[in-house]
Amino acid sequence: MSAERYLGLISGTSRDGVDVAVVRTEDPRLTVEHTLTLPYPDSLRAAIDALIQPGQRPAMSHLDPLDRSLGEFFAACALKALQPLGLRARDITAIGSHGQTVWHEPEGPNPVSIQLGHGPTIARCSGITTVYDFRSADLAAGGQGAPLAPLLHQQLFSGPDACAILNLGGIANLTLLREQTVYGFDTGPANCLLDLWVQEQRGLPYDEEGRWAASGTVQPALLERLLEEPYFQRPAPKSTGLEQFNRAWLTPRLAAVDAAPEDVQATLLALTVETVAAALEHSSTALPASLWVCGGGVHNRAIMTALRQRLPGIRIASTAAQGVDPDALEALLFAWLARERLAGRFLNTPPVTGARQSVQLGTIAPAQDQGVL
Repeated sequence: MSAERYLGLISGTSRDGVDVAVVRTEDPRLTVEHTLTLPYPDSLRAAIDALIQPGQRPAMSHLDPLDRSLGEFFAACALKALQPLGLRARDITAIGSHGQTVWHEPEGPNPVSIQLGHGPTIARCSGITTVYDFRSADLAAGGQGAPLAPLLHQQLFSGPDACAILNLGGIANLTLLREQTVYGFDTGPANCLLDLWVQEQRGLPYDEEGRWAASGTVQPALLERLLEEPYFQRPAPKSTGLEQFNRAWLTPRLAAVDAAPEDVQATLLALTVETVAAALEHSSTALPASLWVCGGGVHNRAIMTALRQRLPGIRIASTAAQGVDPDALEALLFAWLARERLAGRFLNTPPVTGARQSVQLGTIAPAQDQGVL
C-alpha cells in the first residue's frame, strides 16, 4: 500500500484544548510527523463546562450551536497543524476526529455517547474528508463504545511477553495484551478529580508533576470511602467518565472527613493508583512484565512514583520507551481509525467493549472541495 497521510483530532476529558497528530501511514508502519495542541478559546471552554458540570445529560436543543462552533475550531486546528510541514488539505487522505465528549452513558434503556465537533462542518471548513462519531456503531451492537485505544495498542505493542498499556487522561483506561489477545476497560478516575480539586483549592489548571499531592499525606479513612464506589468492583467490559466522577460524586465522600486540602489531593492521587493496581491484579492470574504509560498523567511524577511503589514487580515506563509519543497516542488512534473506516474494515471491539460483533467505527463526511485548498 502506498503511503498516505491522515490527521487525528481529539479533546479529552480534561477539556483543555485539541490535540492534533499528522500521521503518515505505510503498512504496517505508522509515523507521527507532527503534533500540535491548541487550547480552547475561553468562550468555547466555558460553553463545554456549562454542559458537563451539571452532571446530567445535556438537552439536545442546547447542543447544535456548540457542535458546529467546535467543528469550526477543530477544522482550524487541523489546518494549522499542516503549516509547519508545508502540507495542504489535498495532501491529507482524511481526518479522524473524536470530538469533545460531553456525555457518556453506555448502559440503560437508551445508551448514548455524545461527542461534539460536527464532522460535516470539519469537512466543509477544512476541505478534508472527515470520519467522526466513532462510538455509535459499537453502542448499537451492545458495546460500551469505549475504550477504543486497545484496538491500536494491540498493533503497536504486541510482542512475545504480556504487557499492559495505561492511559492516564481525565479517566484511566487499561489495555492488557497477552498471547495475541487484547482486553481493556476504564479503571476509574486518573486526572479528573485531581484537576478539579487543585483548580478549586489553588486556582491552578493542574497539579504540576503532582508536587502539591506529594506535599500531603494520604488519609486512609477517606481513601476507604472513595474505594467503596461500586464501579471499581464491577467486572469488565465497563467504561466511565465525568458523568460519574465529578464534584457531585466527591462532595458527600469528603463531608465526613476533616482533612487538609493537600491531604485530599494526596488521597485522590492514591485513589488513581490503587484502582489501576487493583484492576491489574484482578484481571489476570499473572501480572504483565511491563506497564507502558501514556496520556497527561505520565508527566505526574507523583503518580508514576506511586505506581512503581505499588507494583514493584512490573517495569513501569512511558510509552516513549517503546518509541511511541505518550502525548500523541490518542490523536494517533483516531487518525488510524479513520484509515480503517475508509478501508471498510470491521474492528474486533467485542473483547474490549462487550459488543455482540465486530463493527465498522465512524461516519464519513466527504469533503466537497478536497483538492482545491
